Amino acid sequence: MMNCLQSWPEPVVRVQSLSESGIRAIPDRYIKPPSDRPGFENQEHVDIPVVDLKNLFSHDHTLHEETLKLISSACKEWGFFQAVNHGISHELMKCTREVWREFFNLPLEVKQEYANAPTTYEGYGSRLGVQKGAILDWSDYFFLHYLPVYLRNPSKWPSLPSSCRDLMSEYGAEVVKLCGRLLKAMSISLGLKEDYLQNAFGGEDIGACLRVNFYPKCPQPDLTLGLSSHSDPGGMTLLLPDHDIAGLQVRKNGKWITVKPVPNAFIVNVGDQIQVMSNAIYKSVEHRVIVNPVKDRVSLAFFYNPKSDLLIEPAKELVSEDRPALYSPMTFDEYRLYIRTYGPRGKTQVEFSGSNR
Repeated sequence: MMNCLQSWPEPVVRVQSLSESGIRAIPDRYIKPPSDRPGFENQEHVDIPVVDLKNLFSHDHTLHEETLKLISSACKEWGFFQAVNHGISHELMKCTREVWREFFNLPLEVKQEYANAPTTYEGYGSRLGVQKGAILDWSDYFFLHYLPVYLRNPSKWPSLPSSCRDLMSEYGAEVVKLCGRLLKAMSISLGLKEDYLQNAFGGEDIGACLRVNFYPKCPQPDLTLGLSSHSDPGGMTLLLPDHDIAGLQVRKNGKWITVKPVPNAFIVNVGDQIQVMSNAIYKSVEHRVIVNPVKDRVSLAFFYNPKSDLLIEPAKELVSEDRPALYSPMTFDEYRLYIRTYGPRGKTQVEFSGSNR
């Protein structure tokens, strides 16, 4: 099956170039079916939970337990939360986001040196999935591996802007530490040993990668999406959103909720692998991205994933006669091949992987 992933099925068009060309109507390739188009009607005044992490490892048992309960409730009810007081420098967050904004504003020929292929997706890209004639999303991106270290190839990271590689090394190290802390909190909240999920991910030998999203301004934002509806196939995602333009939408009770980013927060979401390991106690939730008619947006999605060749299955402690295992064992490599082949398609993948289908 990997043979289908060797090259893109059609010439790649950079969405940023389309946007900057001054077109007033988007090409048909980007027009979504009516049922998938964003609605811009007035929404309920509701948002994903905000969790203050300052007490997560407090010596005050009561405050610690309260934080764990908030994380648990958010993972069960929403699959998403915004994390504040997370311990990562706000200046580092800002500088890392802005250096990538500078990268996308470099001349096309500079960015093209990093053009990617669907074999690994690493580099500068403009589509997910390899199906010929597919309807595409209104976005470009840069994808890079961070862990395991042997997959990390800084020569594939942009050399311009000159600070990009150093910032990415520092940012990646800080985000990995935060993901480890959050994984412990999720393990404890599920009634598991605190290092259960980390060990199930592979211990220190986990996978981590970054997708920097660039959503160019769009003349017809009501007809397309920056990223189609999907749940994240990996373990957990930490999103650094653009600081002043909302774009992420989360599905809740059949409605799309536009997330309003809290200053200096990370948006944390449960991936499919944690849904599987928790035997669906924690939920990965459909989300998508809308685009803006007048402003470009940049966001950084850091994916904290299981080691790619480990079998992922529900924790034995969370399986009982009353609640049997809902999923069959599968490696992350096998699992993520779906989205790399077909692109983002709601929650069809994790639902299809259920063993009781």
